[in-house]
Amino acid sequence: MGFQGDEETATAAAKAPAISPFRYNSPLVQVSLIGLVCFCCPGMFNALSGMGGGGQVKTTVANNANTALYTTFAFFGILGGSVYNIFGPKITLAMGCSTYVLYAGSFLYYNHYHDQTFAIIAGAVLGIGAGFLWAGQGAIMTSYPTAGRKGIYISLFWTIFNLGGVMGGLIPFFLNYHREDSETVNDGTYIAFMCIMSTGALISLAILSPARVVRDDGTRCTNIKYSNVATEAIEILKLFRNRKLQFIIPAACASNFFYTYQFNDVNGLMFNLRTRGLNNVFYWGSQMIGSVGIGYILDFSFKSRRTRGLVGVGVVTVLGTAIWAGGLANQLNYSFDKPPKRLDFKRSGTDFAKPFVLYFCYGLLDAMFQSLVYWTIGALADNSEVLSRYVGFYKGVQSAGAAVAWQVDKNKVPLLNQLIVNWGLTTLSYPLLALLVYKEVKDTDSSKPATDDDTASGLPPPASMKDGYKELENSTTTEKDG
Repeated sequence: MGFQGDEETATAAAKAPAISPFRYNSPLVQVSLIGLVCFCCPGMFNALSGMGGGGQVKTTVANNANTALYTTFAFFGILGGSVYNIFGPKITLAMGCSTYVLYAGSFLYYNHYHDQTFAIIAGAVLGIGAGFLWAGQGAIMTSYPTAGRKGIYISLFWTIFNLGGVMGGLIPFFLNYHREDSETVNDGTYIAFMCIMSTGALISLAILSPARVVRDDGTRCTNIKYSNVATEAIEILKLFRNRKLQFIIPAACASNFFYTYQFNDVNGLMFNLRTRGLNNVFYWGSQMIGSVGIGYILDFSFKSRRTRGLVGVGVVTVLGTAIWAGGLANQLNYSFDKPPKRLDFKRSGTDFAKPFVLYFCYGLLDAMFQSLVYWTIGALADNSEVLSRYVGFYKGVQSAGAAVAWQVDKNKVPLLNQLIVNWGLTTLSYPLLALLVYKEVKDTDSSKPATDDDTASGLPPPASMKDGYKELENSTTTEKDG
C-alpha cells in the first residue's frame, strides 16, 4: 500500500480530462507572463548594462552602481525565495519591478548633474528588488511545468526575456544612430527604458499564485497557500547545509561574473556607441537561439532524463571551451594600456567581423549555461516553495560573484587576467554540474506534494497549520470526487 498523497495525485492525473494549455491558470500562460515581466524590467536593464558603462563615457559610475546593486542582491536574493513564499508572486514581483525604473532614472539624472550618489543608491535599492523578482521568476519557471517539459519552458522564458534585450538594444541604436562620435546616450534612451520598465511592474500583477496554477497533467504546483517568517528563516539557514546546492556554487559565481568583462571590456572598449547598441541586439538575440537549442537537448534528445542532462553539460562544455579560447585570441590584441581602435559596423569593414562574432557567441554561451543551471535546479524538486528557495540561493551567490567582478573591473585588473578567471570559473563548474546531474536527477516524474527529501531542512510534509503552512482546503482530487 503506497502513500495516500501519491495515490491521490495518480488518481487525479488519471481522471483529469484533456485541458487546454492556453487557459489563464496554465504553466504556459503564466511562464509567458513572467517572461513579459522580465522582458520589460531585467531585459531593459540588460540592454542598458550591455552598452558598457550604462551608456556613459566612463564606466566608473556604472561599476560603482552595479557593485552596490549586486552586494544587496547577494543578500536579498537568498531572502527572495522566502519573501515570495510569504507574500506571493504579485506583491513580490511588483516590488521588484518598481526598483528597475528608479535605476534607469538615476542615469538620466547623471546625464545632467554628473553626481554618482543617486546612481549608487538606486543600484543598492535595485539589488533588493532584483532579489525579490528573480527568486519569484525562478520559482515560477522551474516549478510550474511538469518535470519532462522544464527545459522547454525555461527556453520559452529565456526567449521572451531576451527579446527585451534585443528591443532594448534597438532603442539606443536608433536614438543615437547619427551621433557617431558621441560616447553618452541621450535622455530619450533612458526615458524609453523607464516607460517600458513601468509597464513590466503592471504586468506582474497578472501573475497567479502557485496554488491556483494547474499543470497540463492535472497536478497542482503546490498544496500550500502561504508560509510564515519563522518557517522561512529556518529554511534559509538550512540552504547553506544543503549538499546539492554546494555543487552549484561555482556555476552561480561564474554565471554573472563574465558580464562585466563582456559588457565593459569587449563591447564597451572595442566599439563606438551606435555599434554597441547593434551588438546588444545580436548578443541578446543569440541567447534566444541558445536557450531553444539547450532546451531541446534537455527535454527531447534522449529518453532518460539523466542522460539528457549529462549530454547538455557535455555540449555546453565543448562550446564554452571553444568560445573562451576565441576570447583569448581576441584579448591578446589589446589591453587597458594599449586600448583598441573603436570599431563601427559601417566603417570598419572586416575588422568589425571577428569581435562581433565573438560577442555574439558570448551571448549564445550565456543562455545555454544559465538554462542548464536552471534546468538542473528544477530537476532537484517539483515543489514551488522549495524551488523558490533554491533559486534564491543561486541568485544570491551569483550576485556576490558579480559584485566582486564590477570592482575587479573598476580597479583595472589586467584584461587577460579577467578573461582567465572567467574561463576558469565556468570550466570548474562543468564537472560539478555533471556529477550533480548523475547523482540527483531521476528518470521519473515525481509531481506530488512535498516530502522530506524535497525540502532543504528535512521538515515533514505540511499538514493543516503544522510548520507554519496552511494547505488548500480542497485538492484536485477532492474537487473531482465531490
